[in-house]
Amino acid sequence: MTMAPATIWPVPIGIAAQRAGISARMVRHYESLGLVKGVARTDSGYRQYTEADVHALHFIRRSRDLGFSMEEIAELLDLWHDRSRASSQVKRIAQQHIDDLSERIAQMQAMQRSLQTLVSCCKGNDRPDCPILDDLAAGHSEPRSTAPRKTLSNK
Repeated sequence: MTMAPATIWPVPIGIAAQRAGISARMVRHYESLGLVKGVARTDSGYRQYTEADVHALHFIRRSRDLGFSMEEIAELLDLWHDRSRASSQVKRIAQQHIDDLSERIAQMQAMQRSLQTLVSCCKGNDRPDCPILDDLAAGHSEPRSTAPRKTLSNK
């Protein structure tokens, strides 16, 4: 029975990115946002990632997969590293994200209904008259949310 060789840490950016399931470009982006901190460098300036860094990158990727904003991810990372945190803080962030998703889903469903109505009104024949284009030109729209998007800079 042969055993796989032990992973040697630290690893360069390409290997760290591969293990976290993201691109090296995204690793650099997350670093520039301060989500991954204190990455060591070789004498020639190459980044060197520890197992903890790769774990943090995976945490970020999973958070992005769930649609959390960069601001929310920064908050979640801070809470993850804080062993004296209250789980209620994490739950509050997750619940707010659920509420935001629900609002966005409702807005998208309203857009879908509007488009379905327009498509049902269009004969789709060889004639140039088109209720879809007429509506777009008239400027009718569903009410949109005026709430600003959450960004890391709004922290």
